[in-house]
Amino acid sequence: MRKKNYYILSDGWLRRKENTIYFENEDGRRPIPVNAIHSIYALGSLSITSGALSLFSKEGICIHFFNRYGFYEGSFYPRESLISGDLLVKQVEHYLDEEKRRNLARAFVEGAILNMGRNLSNYGFEENFLQLLEDLKGCSKIEEIMGIEAIARNRYYSHFDEILKMEFGARSRRPPKNEVNAMISFGNSLLYSSIISEIYHTQLNPTISYLHEPSERRFSLALDISEVFKPIIVDRLIFNLVNKRIVKEEDFNSELEGVLLNEEGKRKFIKAFNEKLEQTIKHRKLKRNVSYQRLMRLECYKLVKHFFGAEEYRPLVAWW
Repeated sequence: MRKKNYYILSDGWLRRKENTIYFENEDGRRPIPVNAIHSIYALGSLSITSGALSLFSKEGICIHFFNRYGFYEGSFYPRESLISGDLLVKQVEHYLDEEKRRNLARAFVEGAILNMGRNLSNYGFEENFLQLLEDLKGCSKIEEIMGIEAIARNRYYSHFDEILKMEFGARSRRPPKNEVNAMISFGNSLLYSSIISEIYHTQLNPTISYLHEPSERRFSLALDISEVFKPIIVDRLIFNLVNKRIVKEEDFNSELEGVLLNEEGKRKFIKAFNEKLEQTIKHRKLKRNVSYQRLMRLECYKLVKHFFGAEEYRPLVAWW
C-alpha cells in the first residue's frame, strides 16, 4: 500500500484499535490504516490518545500541528530509529568549522537564488542575479550570506505583481497583509513540515543547521533545505492557483489586522500542495521519474554524502 499524507482540517480525535487509526468527530468515524500514513498534518483542534501516539512512534509517523490561523505550531517527531553517531559528529564538525559552515550556507542560498531566477525566466523576466551570486562567494559571515539572500528575494518579489493576477506588494508575515502573502506563509509552513518528515527518514539530525542558527525550539535544518524548495514548490503553486483562478478573493478572511486563508481556501491550497508533492519529473541523474516529495529526501541524502566527504553538496536547481 502506497503511503500518503493525511491532512485533518476539522476538530476531532485520533484513536487506535489494533493496527488501525480512527479519526472521530461529530460527523462520524473514519479508519486510516497505519501502513497507509506517511505524515499527518493537523490543522484543526486534534486530540490523540496515548495508544495512537505509541503506534505512530512505532511506525515512524510524524504529526505536524498548525493553529487555527494556519501557522505552524510544532511536530510530534517519533523516536529516531535511523541513528548514526558518526554522522552526528560530522554534522557538528561542519557547524563548528566556520569555513565548512559558510560553504553549506552559501550552497543553500545559491540554490534559492538560481531557482528564483528560473521562475522569473519562465515568465519572461530576466533578473540579473549574477552579481549577487558573485558577491555570495566573498561573504565571510553567515549574516552577510543571509543579507545576499534577502536582497535577491526582494528583487524576486518585485516581479510578483506582474506575474500574478492579485496584488502582492511587499512581503509580510505575522500577520500577512494581503492574499498572496497569506498563501506564501501557509505554503512555507506546509513545506517546512514536509521537509521535517523527510529528514526523519534519514540519519540526519534536524536541529543542526548552517544557514539558520540552530535553535532549541525548531528543526532548523529543515529551514535551510526549504530555501532551495520554496521557489519550485510553494511559489510555482501560488502562481498556478492565482492565475488559473482556483483560489479567489472569497477564499480569504481579514482578521488579526491581516489576511488569512479561510477553511475553503486552505482546502484548495492543501489539495494543490499535496498534488504537487506527488507530481513527478524525469530526474537527470537517476534517469527515472521522481516525485517532488522524493526530491526533498534526495536533498537530505546529498547532505549525508557531503558530511562524509563522498560528494560535495550542490543544491537542486530546477531545469524545468
